[in-house]
Amino acid sequence: MIELFTWPTPNGHKVHIMLEECGLEYNIHGIDIGKGEQFDPDFLKISPNNKMPAMIDTDGPGGAPYSVFESGAMLMYLAEKTGKFMPQDMRGRYDVIQWLMFQMGGVGPMLGQAHHFRDYAPEKIAYGIDRYTNEANRLYGVIDRRLAEAEWLAGDEYSIADMATFPWLRPYKAQGQDLEDTPNLKRWFMAMYDRPAVQRGLKVLKDNRRQGAHSKEAWETLFGNKQYEKR
Repeated sequence: MIELFTWPTPNGHKVHIMLEECGLEYNIHGIDIGKGEQFDPDFLKISPNNKMPAMIDTDGPGGAPYSVFESGAMLMYLAEKTGKFMPQDMRGRYDVIQWLMFQMGGVGPMLGQAHHFRDYAPEKIAYGIDRYTNEANRLYGVIDRRLAEAEWLAGDEYSIADMATFPWLRPYKAQGQDLEDTPNLKRWFMAMYDRPAVQRGLKVLKDNRRQGAHSKEAWETLFGNKQYEKR
């Protein structure tokens, strides 16, 4: 059984989708990041960087419980555990890993900054908005060019690289992007939405998502001094 500690964010959705695609049984434990539940000492034991999602596999390696944090590592762990969505041959495996790292190191951080400066920042700083909107546009172009030559990000087979990237592109309008400008990406984007497991994964904790990140309390928890307290 997978005990999943999560919230309906792009990083949470990655793992929701993978669990649904694999058909693994899992229990949901909501970690309300707007209320600061990610700083709870019990959660920090499995996610020392106070980020969600994180999980405990009650039937981990050797049959003993094993905890995993960082969404990319969680996807790789689940792929290895189930033998799904990650090729066994070295070439195919590293095709997946490269595009997964592209999401972890580029797509997530840069689009996250686009969201912050375009929406959450208390001051509308033109430099920040322009920098990260332009970087988002560049990343969309990288993905579009890749998908002009392959059906899925890592090649001919659907993989954890697709699951990792898709949730970050869903709010493309908020990132200042238009899918009509990237037709190959749009084709892939719609194919992702058509997958039943993706639809189920996006519904996890859907009713718990609030538009409260702009409240003073939630903003301070997510972006203010609360984030930097010594623990």
